[in-house]
Amino acid sequence: GSKYSKKNIKDIDEEVEELDPIIEKINNMTIEEKIGQLVFVGLDGLEPNERDVELIKNHYVGGFILFRNNIDNIEQTVKLTNSLKSINSKNKAPLLIGIDEEGGRVSRLPEELVKIPKAKDIGTVDDVKFFNEIGKLLGYRLSSLGINMNFAPVLDIHSNPQNTVIGDRSYGNTAYIVSKHGIPVMDGIKEYNVIPVVKHFPGHGDTYIDSHIALPVVDKTKDELEGLELKPFEKAISNGADVVMMGHILLSNIDNENPASLSKTIINGMLRDNLKFKGVVITDDMTMGAIAENYDIGEAAVRSLKAGSDIVLVCFDYENQIKVLNDIMKAVNNNDISQDELDTKVYRVLKLKDKYNLADNQIEVPNIEDINRKTVAVFEKYLKEGFIRARVDGEYVKQR
Repeated sequence: GSKYSKKNIKDIDEEVEELDPIIEKINNMTIEEKIGQLVFVGLDGLEPNERDVELIKNHYVGGFILFRNNIDNIEQTVKLTNSLKSINSKNKAPLLIGIDEEGGRVSRLPEELVKIPKAKDIGTVDDVKFFNEIGKLLGYRLSSLGINMNFAPVLDIHSNPQNTVIGDRSYGNTAYIVSKHGIPVMDGIKEYNVIPVVKHFPGHGDTYIDSHIALPVVDKTKDELEGLELKPFEKAISNGADVVMMGHILLSNIDNENPASLSKTIINGMLRDNLKFKGVVITDDMTMGAIAENYDIGEAAVRSLKAGSDIVLVCFDYENQIKVLNDIMKAVNNNDISQDELDTKVYRVLKLKDKYNLADNQIEVPNIEDINRKTVAVFEKYLKEGFIRARVDGEYVKQR
């Protein structure tokens, strides 16, 4: 086939040198290796099993997401991340290892670690430096466990009090507060070479339905979205956001057929063209009810990639993961996804891995006391007034 070159790259980098090492790498990759980079998977247990090994060695998957059932304690977590990287070390691109670590109820880290409070509880602290420290803590804790991507911060605005899925995961109920607090968290995470993923574009704050169960519908106009939901994302992009997660939300006034995660109007139109986002677009989990109840998962993955996403997230079920990989392969073979489109997506993913100097290197088990001491120090420094160190569910809580 034709070699991928500077002129094929759309909207990525105006000054790509002819001898871009990433382009050379792409030109030496097989179709299987390229497709693998576009798929992020979950795994079942506390250590990699045969299927996980196969997903890495035969399907070249680009990343793994860890959940609570993959994490027992600090030592086991480091052993898990080390072994995934070791299995991947002969592949051409290093592995992304991601996790949802927001603080509060969305935390997957071992119980031995002091918890970081939920966004709502700390959202009332009016100190940008404090939020930057929270981001640094998140980055520090993850990097010390061998995790290099965090699906956080949440930039959804808690504008609908009846919203249960976002609720206390949001930093506040105005675009100003969410931007003011969320972006320093994003910057802080980066300081430990962990990739922050801002979510859930174009905004999950004004929904009643939990997209884990069914498809939420938001009937706002483009102007209303631009006046509220999109503002924190716009600010994050102008502040160097590298990855945006697409939510499974139907914006009935913008595209009444496709949820945002499958919508060309929203991904390529709203996010890339209007907000000038040039980074990596990843979907929320394709096995969530919003997608799984309404679409064939393989077809949905292909639709999402054609609509402009770069990575599809398939958290659960090996059969789903294999089906997605096979259906993307079929789409590429039929030219339903063109070679150029495929290469452009792979370029974005590899450029991200390169920017953060990711490598499949092994790490030592960290000292838990050090991590906890550092965590406690941040809260003691910033939360002197009105906060007490009460270990309710192991969390710092505001004095009632």
